[in-house]
Amino acid sequence: MREAAASAIRREDYAAPAFWIRTVELTFDLDPAKTIVASKLAIERNPQAAPGQALVLHGEDLTLLRCLADGESVSFRHEEGLLVIDHPPEKDAFTLEIRNTCAPEKNTQLSGLYTSTGGLFTQCEAEGFRRITYFLDRPDVMAVFSVTLRADKAKYPVLLSNGNLVEQGSLDNGRHFAKWHDPFPKPSYLFALVAADLVCREQKIVSRSGKEHLLQVYVRRGDLDKTEHAMASLIASVAWDEARFGLPLDLDRFMIVAVSDFNMGAMENKGLNVFNTKYVLASPATATDGDFAGIESVVGHEYFHNWTGNRITCRDWFQLSLKEGLTVYRDQEFSMDMAGSPSARAVKRIDDVRGLRAVQFPEDAGPMAHPVRPDRYQEINNFYTATVYEKGAEVVRMMATLVGREGFRRGMDLYFERHDGQAVTCDDFAQAIADANPGSALAVNLAQFKHWYAQAGTPRLTARGSHDVTTRRFTLTLTQSALPSPGQPDKQPCVMPVVMGLISTDGRALPLRLAGEEAAHGTERTLVLTQPEESFVFEDIDDAPVPSLLRGFSAPVVLDSGLYDGALITLLRHDHDAFNRWEAGQRLALNRLLAALPGTGELPALDDAYIDAMRAVLRDPALDPAFKELVLTPPGEGYVAEQCAEVDPQRIHRLREEMRQQLAARLHADWLWAWEAHQVREGYRPDAVQSGKRALANLALTMLVLDAVAKGDPVWPGRAYQRVKDAGQMTDRHAALKALIDGHSPLAQGALAHFHGVAAGDDLVLDKWFAAQAQAAEPLDGGGVVLGRVKALLKHPDFSMKNPNRLRSLVGSFCRENPAAFHRADAAGYVFWADRVLELDAINPQIAARIARAMDRWRVLAEPYRSAAREALARVAGSAKLSDDVREIVSKALED
Repeated sequence: MREAAASAIRREDYAAPAFWIRTVELTFDLDPAKTIVASKLAIERNPQAAPGQALVLHGEDLTLLRCLADGESVSFRHEEGLLVIDHPPEKDAFTLEIRNTCAPEKNTQLSGLYTSTGGLFTQCEAEGFRRITYFLDRPDVMAVFSVTLRADKAKYPVLLSNGNLVEQGSLDNGRHFAKWHDPFPKPSYLFALVAADLVCREQKIVSRSGKEHLLQVYVRRGDLDKTEHAMASLIASVAWDEARFGLPLDLDRFMIVAVSDFNMGAMENKGLNVFNTKYVLASPATATDGDFAGIESVVGHEYFHNWTGNRITCRDWFQLSLKEGLTVYRDQEFSMDMAGSPSARAVKRIDDVRGLRAVQFPEDAGPMAHPVRPDRYQEINNFYTATVYEKGAEVVRMMATLVGREGFRRGMDLYFERHDGQAVTCDDFAQAIADANPGSALAVNLAQFKHWYAQAGTPRLTARGSHDVTTRRFTLTLTQSALPSPGQPDKQPCVMPVVMGLISTDGRALPLRLAGEEAAHGTERTLVLTQPEESFVFEDIDDAPVPSLLRGFSAPVVLDSGLYDGALITLLRHDHDAFNRWEAGQRLALNRLLAALPGTGELPALDDAYIDAMRAVLRDPALDPAFKELVLTPPGEGYVAEQCAEVDPQRIHRLREEMRQQLAARLHADWLWAWEAHQVREGYRPDAVQSGKRALANLALTMLVLDAVAKGDPVWPGRAYQRVKDAGQMTDRHAALKALIDGHSPLAQGALAHFHGVAAGDDLVLDKWFAAQAQAAEPLDGGGVVLGRVKALLKHPDFSMKNPNRLRSLVGSFCRENPAAFHRADAAGYVFWADRVLELDAINPQIAARIARAMDRWRVLAEPYRSAAREALARVAGSAKLSDDVREIVSKALED
């Protein structure tokens, strides 16, 4: 660990390297204790760089054996993480040969070359390649790689690297080799190798051009039967990208490898994607509907990176959203297209927005707030954030809204025409989209639109309407504002596409004619807000309408619509936009929770108007069951907290639980109907239709158990327990388990024991078992039940701090996803957090930093939580040895 804090790296200081690396020949003699790496680098001077500069290569935790320039020894020196050759050959081009060793089995950081379940794997993004060999480890240095792997054949029968397999064969002493060549230049962060005992599912496909490709999914022995969905998702991804964007698979083969020890979800290494097992392995018996959807999304995401991230990559890490924001947008569009029906598409969009609000909005309001394109960082691993990914995707979505679907395709075509094979910037992407659509709102306002890339924080959009009966005009006034963010006290107005409609009080979508127009143009419009305040006047409006604003969540902002219950119920019942119907239902619930927060008593009885509105949604035969489940689920505790200037997590938890209990009791007959009417009796399919039915049926079961426990009725807890034992697939089994745990049923412990037995050593099912207990709703009488259980589980034989999935399922779930159990008046949750962050930082700083972020928003906590949280943060910050990863997080949290 480095004891001194790393200095900040600034975007404004970017300079092209003094040298380029054009080709790379790597040879690995693979061994877990000591792997020997030989590299041969074709280096060219950058003619634009100042002459006489040293050649500076990155390297960490390596042992250097040899360094030759054009076959001759060359003098060098070591600095912190650097190999410096002060006097490289004075030629425009030369060859550098390096020989070094690394120790994969000691690499608990899981960055670089490391071991997992007897195999050797790599993770090089962002700066892991320097832990393999010395290199210009930066994204703008793109080279053609040729790789030779040599290893013991019995231990490592499968040898994989990027690109196409050139040659393979046997060697002496039971060893073998494989040579791989990737014809496309790539930065070192996209390098990958795998050496392991794996089995493979293969599928040959033919592209639209008639070219045949081989798709392969590699997993541990015994897991092959869980790869069908991953392969189907990969095939669908390849077909979708070629159909939607004209982007074909460009290699002879495309490989996915699943590994159980992985810091991320997956990695888009060129042609050889390395995945967390969580996003590859699935069967009805082991994976939920959510798991199946996650696999489809992540497989799509990593495949789509083949063009948006690999063929065109980022010039520097400040441009990370160039590839990640764009590719998240693409995987969201892919999943919506795969969902099929308009209602299923809307459910996907709602899920994405819920995730954005749950993670990114709090990030934008906290000490780690940063623009989509950051201006500075200390540790790049800390900037793989919801802002870069999810908010970045929303920025791309706004571009697509402003230029239209066809216009966005033209912009993508121009982007690839200009920049294929290059390392470029977010500005280059935005310019291509604008240039392909001259005269569009994006092109006209491009400079101002880029504020979305440059400014941190979530803008506020306020809408107020007024109706003039005499003139039959409705005036909609939109106002935008933004709160200060770290380093950005003042904000400039953004370009906001506001998709909207007007609805009559009896539910009709009204034709929209803006002042100055000769005729109405449909019932939906995109208003483009560019000023701090603008008014839009609609003609021929007989009666005061209800505005439906920000349809489809057309801009990532906090909307204050000024609408009261009557208008919200109108939207909930009649809006043609499914997102805004859901939003209206959430706002109705949120208003009732926020109104009760200032007091100390119980949540007042829910009014009949609200209950009737929820019942109408639940019983509506025209609505998708998945949509109903989303509407009937109250806003999460974290989202409620984001609406508060001062947060009392225990009070929020109590009120939300009381709302759930009231909904359970008042809609009891309706839940009975929903349970019976939405059982899936045919064979399992993870499609939108079946998943929606299961989602609503399982919400009904949760409510029925909650109501039964409150009344002392054993029937529904007994049925849920039976479902844990007898369910034919994991979605229903897992939902029944959580219903018993969160309902505080006495049968929960027996259900947990049975579920653990069903897991039978399956790592991903065990992760669910740990997470269900760490996320459990704290009983309203308190007592620290959840924390006590989590502490005990740290000592469980199935728990390991070294496995990121297991760590996230227990410690991450508790600290980051269970606010009422974590934020305790006695500070025990904060002590637990500090202990785990310090313990984990010595093993895996990347994961430790992510756990550390559970304290980002400590300043908005009410007392006594706030003072106790600060004390825990100060304890971590005062550690004598702290990684740059964690130091940056806690230091920013403590900054005044």
